[in-house]
Amino acid sequence: MRLQDKVALITGASSGIGRETALLFAAEGASIVVVDVNDAAGKETVEMIKAQGGKAVYAHADVSKAADCENMVNVAEKEFGKLNVMFNNAGIMHGDDDNAMTTEESVWDLTMAINLKGVFLGCKYGIPALQRAGGGSIINTASFVAVMGAATPQIAYTASKGGVLAMTRELAIIHARQNIRVNAICPGPLRTELLMKFLNTEAKKQRRMVHIPVGRFGEAKEIAYAALYLASDESSFVTGTDFMVDGGISAAYVTPE
Repeated sequence: MRLQDKVALITGASSGIGRETALLFAAEGASIVVVDVNDAAGKETVEMIKAQGGKAVYAHADVSKAADCENMVNVAEKEFGKLNVMFNNAGIMHGDDDNAMTTEESVWDLTMAINLKGVFLGCKYGIPALQRAGGGSIINTASFVAVMGAATPQIAYTASKGGVLAMTRELAIIHARQNIRVNAICPGPLRTELLMKFLNTEAKKQRRMVHIPVGRFGEAKEIAYAALYLASDESSFVTGTDFMVDGGISAAYVTPE
């Protein structure tokens, strides 16, 4: 198994990418700390893992709060003795996120607090635990829109994910000699509840779909497999990357030099 004897903490693990990754990591031998603000759904993920013979524990955390992030890492070390993989995946896509003129300051602040500050706080408390474990892997969920911009305006989300990419690169450089790898996954449009709620009309869905060369939305499990590679020792020479898992969007629209 590709994650045998490893301990992985996954935020936003009650649904979507987080849940699929938690189930996959557990199936590959990892013990999982399932983290979310949705306690009922988060505990459901734990039960799903246990039902397939895996090990998991739930920790409630609002990733925009330092005390919660400190606690979730403490839970990992207390329950499983160490932390090897930190997947900062929790994020929001606010329905009122639009262009710079119409997006309210409150929507901007909330998006930044969860999507960007949440990754910072995960790393702030997760990195010392990885150091104590002798190294490990940090995976941050960014987005293809951080590289390209979005066809449907979502200024706060796009900016927050751009910040995740920049932070990922810097952390990768700072901790490269400590056996800590830091990478960002940039998913393309996925058939998840998060995006489908945002693309709430058929016209919005088609506007996004037309840009995807493979002709369909991605599935959360396809991102989970990318995360599995970055979490495993197979990616031991991979750090500081923007791992595009986008159905070919960036290849189709990046201007050649």
